[in-house]
Amino acid sequence: MFVLLIFNAFSALATGKSKFLGNIVGSSVPSSWDTYWNQVTAENGCKWESVEGTRGSYNWAQCDVAADHAKSAGIPFKYHTFVWGSQEPSWLGNLGSADKKTAVENLIRAAASHYSPDYIDVVNEALHAPSNARDGLGGSGSTGWDWIVTAFTLARSAFPSSKLLINEYGIINDASEIKQYLQIVDALKAKNLIDGIGIQTHQFNVNDLSAATITSNLNTLAASGLPIYSSELDINGNSEANQAAIYQRVFPAIWEHSGVKGITLWGWITGQTWKDGTGIADASGNPRQALTWLKTYMASQ
Repeated sequence: MFVLLIFNAFSALATGKSKFLGNIVGSSVPSSWDTYWNQVTAENGCKWESVEGTRGSYNWAQCDVAADHAKSAGIPFKYHTFVWGSQEPSWLGNLGSADKKTAVENLIRAAASHYSPDYIDVVNEALHAPSNARDGLGGSGSTGWDWIVTAFTLARSAFPSSKLLINEYGIINDASEIKQYLQIVDALKAKNLIDGIGIQTHQFNVNDLSAATITSNLNTLAASGLPIYSSELDINGNSEANQAAIYQRVFPAIWEHSGVKGITLWGWITGQTWKDGTGIADASGNPRQALTWLKTYMASQ
């Protein structure tokens, strides 16, 4: 077992780097996973709908797959996510405000009794898919984002050693949304509740971005003083070569920015990714051009 752990810890592409390069884990861990990645996020297994489909009955099996692998490999685990308007249990919408707050409190306490994550996406997609529990968490309130502040307050109490993150899409490519996003960040910073900024970097946000725009927008986020985490990177193209070319434009602009402390891909094996065409390995796990380039690039850093 000791030899296996050493192999896992020293075989990933970002081993020895100043930041991690991670990926998701679903219902099982692909055999080649440790060859490439050194940070774990559960794809769906830790989302509220998966964990508590029936109120008061918790199922950690899918979340455990990711958490257990992170522990065995000795790499960071991120819990994704507590408060999000998508993939919430259907019963949540039928509750009154007080019961909604209790439900969020119970979820966070239950997770804290089971996990000690390195990172937590406390609130996901607050701008685009705000939680159905938000009226129970204080609604807009005096800050405009009291429901988010409450969620982070609950998470900080339950997970004092975890780094608490917010996560959102449509940020890396939209300067106006960055301003709104930073309003939330500032409200959390004022109460010392946030440790990092998550930006989803899906193909629909990054495929057409220039490296200069990426750098400019990351500069604005970094001015907050908080580390940035590219949380859900995936890229496709109209051909394998085109996908590789986009990777060569987008990935270095993110990876080399001093404010970015980690990148997590949202899958990499063709047929097992959320968006069609975003695999950088074929269905058998053999590298496509983008992954071949990525291996060379990471080795050069």
